[in-house]
Amino acid sequence: MKPEEIEKLEIELLLEAVFRRYGYDFRNYSYPSIRRRVWHRIAAEAVTGIAALQEKVIRDPACMNRLFYDFSINVTEMFRDPLFFLSMRENVIPLLRTYPFIRIWVAGCSTGEEAFSLAILLEEEGLLSRSRIYATDMNARVLQQAAEGRISLKTMKDDTDNYRKAGGKRALSDYYTVKSNEAVFHSPLKECLVFAQHNLVTDKSFNEFHLILCRNVLIYFNRTLQEHVHDLFYKSLSPFGFLGLGNKESIRFTKHAQQYKDVDVQEKIYRKIT
Repeated sequence: MKPEEIEKLEIELLLEAVFRRYGYDFRNYSYPSIRRRVWHRIAAEAVTGIAALQEKVIRDPACMNRLFYDFSINVTEMFRDPLFFLSMRENVIPLLRTYPFIRIWVAGCSTGEEAFSLAILLEEEGLLSRSRIYATDMNARVLQQAAEGRISLKTMKDDTDNYRKAGGKRALSDYYTVKSNEAVFHSPLKECLVFAQHNLVTDKSFNEFHLILCRNVLIYFNRTLQEHVHDLFYKSLSPFGFLGLGNKESIRFTKHAQQYKDVDVQEKIYRKIT
């Protein structure tokens, strides 16, 4: 076998060991992404290679926790890709306004910035009081941070710029209080949010939603897992519900492609039609 083939086999055995020992299933994650994270953890643990990392992970749950955090996708910011939120405001909110109560799922919410961005948007459109946002992630540590509604003030300049470009109607600072070096979101925003652990790989649908956002998560999955997650979202959407994906993602090559219509091709917003 070539060296790269041996390396891939070792990584596959590591992921299989993680699944059998701990029940975490990363076997259908994008190989290049997993490979980068594995070698990062090898360097951080100061072990000799993939096989040595596997042995340590199997015997040391604390090492597994560190690897789990490496495998989690935790890149986020307030009003990330602001034109997406502007399109939501212009193209989706007017239709959500027709529902007496709005159920939303933010899948892969990480530390919560996207969920709070959506809550702010709904507040400005007069819909927050009749909305419930379910924000989920497989990582309990980032969920705890998200539930506290705290983000670093270091990012606020960029976040405020994003908010303005997303069509913000007030000052972003109206929605939080500064404590030490953090911005703490006001309670009315938190009251509409439910943070819960959910694994897109292994867990099933838990409600019917009018809007699902899962942005820049599917790019870390292989085609098999992407199809699985698209099945999950399709089953979880109400008739004529909306799906928002990341700017590098699409439903075009999935088996559900004909069951949606484009709402905004550029910003990857779709509406379920069958």
